[in-house]
Amino acid sequence: MPSLSTLIDNFNAGTLGPEWGNSYGGTTVVGGRARVPCTAGYAGCQTAYAWTLAGATLFVQVPTAPAAGGATVEAYFAVTVQGATEGTRVGFSMNAVTGLLRCVSETDYWDAAAVELTYDPVTHLWLRLREDGTNLYWDTSPDGTTWTNRRTLATPAWIVADTEACALDMSAHRDAGTADYAEFDMVNTLSNAAVWTAAANLSGQTALDATATVAAHATAALSADSSLTAAPILSAHATAALTGQATLTADAADSDIPEVAGLAAGHFDLHLEQGATYVQNFTVKDVPGFTWDGWTARSQIRSAPASESGGLLLDLGDYLTIIGDTIRLAIPASVTETLTRNGVWDLEMVSGGTVVRLLQGQARISLEVTR
Repeated sequence: MPSLSTLIDNFNAGTLGPEWGNSYGGTTVVGGRARVPCTAGYAGCQTAYAWTLAGATLFVQVPTAPAAGGATVEAYFAVTVQGATEGTRVGFSMNAVTGLLRCVSETDYWDAAAVELTYDPVTHLWLRLREDGTNLYWDTSPDGTTWTNRRTLATPAWIVADTEACALDMSAHRDAGTADYAEFDMVNTLSNAAVWTAAANLSGQTALDATATVAAHATAALSADSSLTAAPILSAHATAALTGQATLTADAADSDIPEVAGLAAGHFDLHLEQGATYVQNFTVKDVPGFTWDGWTARSQIRSAPASESGGLLLDLGDYLTIIGDTIRLAIPASVTETLTRNGVWDLEMVSGGTVVRLLQGQARISLEVTR
C-alpha cells in the first residue's frame, strides 16, 4: 500500500513529478520549491487519490505564505490529506486575514473544534501529520527536527477505510486582493543536497584537519537450485561529508576527546523490506588508520523522536557489529517480519562519556507480499 510516509520530494528536479498528477490552478516549480498561486481562483499541488495516511508520517516545509494583500475574508494556504468523500480532510490551514493557523479534521469542509494558533512563519515553518493506529497528531517545528504537538485526536474512521484512496493537497486561495503565492518544499525529507558538512571545535596537542565520509553499502548473494547462480549487488549509498576543522591548543584536560565528537549527524534513510534480511555497512573513509575500536554502537527505530514520546519499534543494538572502520547493521528476516509501520531512526557511537550521533533519518518499511 502506498503510505504517505514514502512520498518524498524536495522539488529540486525543476518540474512537478508524476506523483503530483492532480495539481491544478497553475502550480509550478520555481527555485526548488512548489509554487502555488494564491488568487481568486483555486490552485494546489496535489497527488492522485491513491495514498494511505494510516500508520504514516507526513511533513512539509512552508517557506512562503500568502499575504492578506487586500483580502477581506481569506487569503490562505493549506496542507491537507483528503479522503474519498468530498470535504472530508485533515491537516493545516493558515489564513493571512485572521493570522491563525488551524489544525483541522473537517467534514463538509469545516471543523468547529479546530485548534487555532497565532501563526508564526518561523515557529510553524514545518508542519507534520502522523497516525499511529490509535491517534492522529498535528505537529509544528521551526527546523524539521524539534517538533511541538499542537493537537491529538482519536483517528477518524475514514483514514483507515480510505486506504489507498487519499490525496495530499497543498493549496492556496484568496477571496480578493493582490494575487501572490504560497511555496511548499521538503516533503518528508530534510535533505536538500547530497552532502552534509559540519565544523567541529576540538582541543588537542597539534593542528588537525579531519575529513571523514560515511558510506553505506549492501550486498546480497542469491543462488538457485540448478546450474544457475545469480550474484547481484544491491547497493544503497549515503554519503555524508563530515568535516572537522579547528585551530587546536594544548589542553591536557580535553585531549581524550576524539576528533569525531564534533561531527554533525549525516542523513540516511533506512529502506527495510518486511520479511527480508537487511545488511548495511557504514564505513569511514579518507582517514588512514581510523578505527572504531573501543566504541559501542547503539541505534533504535521509533514511531517518532524520543523527545516526543515516540514508541520503540525496534532496538537495533543486537544487530550492530563494529569491524575496524566499519559499522555493520545486519537484521534477520525473522525480525524485519515484525515491522509493520514507518518510523525514524538514528545511529550513535559511544566511547566513555563521548557520544557521536553519526546518522539519522527515516525508517521506511516496504510491506511484504509473498508469505
